[in-house]
Amino acid sequence: MAAPYLALIVDNEPDICELLEITLKRMDIDTHIAATISEATLLLNRNHYDLCLTEMRLPDGDGIDLVKLIHTQFTEIPTAVITAHGNVASAVQALKAGATDFVSKPIDMQQLAKLVKSSIKVKPATHSGKRSNQAQLTLLGSSPLMVETRKTILKLSRSTAPVHICGESGSGKELVARMIHEQGPRASGPFVPVNCGAIPEHLMESEFFGYKKGSFTGAVSDKEGLFQVAQNGTLFLDEVADLPMHMQVKLLRAIQEKAVRPVGGVKEIPINVRILSATHKDLATQVKEGRFRQDLFYRINVIELRVPSLREHPSDVPVLAESILRRITLENSLPSTRLSEQAMYALVKYPFPGNVRELENILERAITLAEGYLIKECDLILPKLQADEETTTSAFTRRNPADLSGQLKKLERSEIQKALAEARYNKTAAAKLLGISFRQLRYRLKKLEMEH
Repeated sequence: MAAPYLALIVDNEPDICELLEITLKRMDIDTHIAATISEATLLLNRNHYDLCLTEMRLPDGDGIDLVKLIHTQFTEIPTAVITAHGNVASAVQALKAGATDFVSKPIDMQQLAKLVKSSIKVKPATHSGKRSNQAQLTLLGSSPLMVETRKTILKLSRSTAPVHICGESGSGKELVARMIHEQGPRASGPFVPVNCGAIPEHLMESEFFGYKKGSFTGAVSDKEGLFQVAQNGTLFLDEVADLPMHMQVKLLRAIQEKAVRPVGGVKEIPINVRILSATHKDLATQVKEGRFRQDLFYRINVIELRVPSLREHPSDVPVLAESILRRITLENSLPSTRLSEQAMYALVKYPFPGNVRELENILERAITLAEGYLIKECDLILPKLQADEETTTSAFTRRNPADLSGQLKKLERSEIQKALAEARYNKTAAAKLLGISFRQLRYRLKKLEMEH
């Protein structure tokens, strides 16, 4: 009987291939072997693989080229690279090209086994919908910008590389970090968010690394640090630019050594966490100005993901507003509330310097101020626009209020039609592309008279 999984090994050293083949066989994984990129490409076109392990140096090219090929043409296949001992630069290059992980020579069999198990787990995690809250854990919006952002998040979730998430305050950076965690192989482990700017400086070391009983006044028992709490999961460092310089040094060492030493401890504790970070500041500028260590910047910024500001995709404001209103009313056991056409128009043309967080605050206040269950424009109490903010508002948002309803429907129809076509008219798949539930899509199809 064939094994449930099939892996592709790409290496021109027979001894390495045999070692990998034996190891994978013990894990109930069948293997195919290719000595060159050309052979690997032929096999990839003929077979369905659950994993690819490739050497970096191959007779007919660089293993990075194969990683890029798989990342673009065979996106469902997790790919790990085999690098020379201590060659961190090539490992980072491979992760940036789309590899999910790497292993160094001489190959540690335990490390390899962990890598393989982690990579194989990726596939069902991206399709299973294994958690009841998975449907809510997504960036809403059907604009091309948000559709592309969700696709990028899914790709990054399959990797183990550190990701730095940048974007304006309130744009949803923590939500993006949670999506990367939930859709990846560490989803069964903890997701531990920490606001680096909210921890008092004198407590940072004990908060991150823990402490031993009696190490200082008040340490009446041992306490685990954030790294230990996040073991086998994800540690999300929000507002990482706010870390003081001395803590940046200690954090860099913990990431490099994959170990932490609690305050007052004598032994280092091994850690296995994925690092995600975020800030609304420009980290590259912080490095140039000497406020952030360059070596730590390179460690946490292996891959950078930018979260768009809300004013960059105003066409998504209606679906976001409706979703937020629904959540607020349900959480507070309030009757269903909706926005008037004029109120919706006012929201669409507003530039939202505070992004989605500001939209939530505006709607929560409006629900309180509104008389009845219809929110009018006067209930929103939007701040006055400055002249420079008005000029940045798109041509779409400057249309006359009388045209709003027709323009919104036209735009919504267009985006739904694109998603349906891309999903070959599979409504469940189209809803996923749009970032809404199947039920929401059915409602919108009916509302827009697109059902046949």
